[in-house]
Amino acid sequence: MTDQEHDRDRSVGGGEWGARARRRGQGELEAQVLSALRVAPGPETAAWVRAHLGGTLAYTTVMTILTRLHAKGVVTRERAGRSFLWTAAADEAGLAAHRMRRVLDGETDREAVLMSFVSGLSARDEELLRALLNDPHDTAPKGRSEPKGCTEDRDGREN
Repeated sequence: MTDQEHDRDRSVGGGEWGARARRRGQGELEAQVLSALRVAPGPETAAWVRAHLGGTLAYTTVMTILTRLHAKGVVTRERAGRSFLWTAAADEAGLAAHRMRRVLDGETDREAVLMSFVSGLSARDEELLRALLNDPHDTAPKGRSEPKGCTEDRDGREN
């Protein structure tokens, strides 16, 4: 094999000669880090999270993911000397819901996006969504009429 072939295989594989690294799905690392914190016996360091995930990720990668999760409000952190101890504040469903809200918030026609989303649901998922929206234990106000394009989230913040 020529040097050019070695270089090509290495650049495509991302490391070992000829090895093909699997590309992670969007949000996959966040879900893995969050899952690790959820099984932790208590608040843990980034080094613990890294080790729990197999130790193959760079420490800086784990710190970046934890910082992003903190900005999204799905993990909390407390100072411990010069570093932080991290705790899961939400589960994987909470992280997925955050992503869905972020996508919705980025669109100008919320009604069209929600209509398209709901129309694409399976009958079972649509039934589940209707049941959740009609749950009497839910404290969110029902049937509130709001001007088009002006909505509030469950905390009363305008979207």
